[in-house]
Amino acid sequence: MPITRISLPRQRLNYWQSAISSALQQALESRFNVPTGDCFQFFDCYDPEQRVIDRHYLCGAEAGRSEDYLLFQITAGKPRSTEQKQALYSELVELLQASIGIKAQDVMVVVSFTEPEDWSFGSGEMFQLSNIPKS
Repeated sequence: MPITRISLPRQRLNYWQSAISSALQQALESRFNVPTGDCFQFFDCYDPEQRVIDRHYLCGAEAGRSEDYLLFQITAGKPRSTEQKQALYSELVELLQASIGIKAQDVMVVVSFTEPEDWSFGSGEMFQLSNIPKS
């Protein structure tokens, strides 16, 4: 069950939130094998003066990042392979380009993994792998 924080320009939230949410969920389900409907996303909106970023650091484009820059911070419990991570990054960018027209250099993704005991899904109970519902 990944949890994702998506940082985006405040002025884009109403126009882009649904498309970003759908693209992210589709990429997670197809590339990280996340169950359908297992969706925990939080949108953090910022005004331009609240975002201090290096517009050219490792973004892969001479033009650099624009004001439309998006940051996805994905925290997941189950580690994924290098191939799965690359496939997620690629598919997410492709879906976002198709749905909101964002440039590839404006999409940054950071994935972190945790152990089962690092999660409590509620009621003050520590998560255990044996608690996963069987389908």
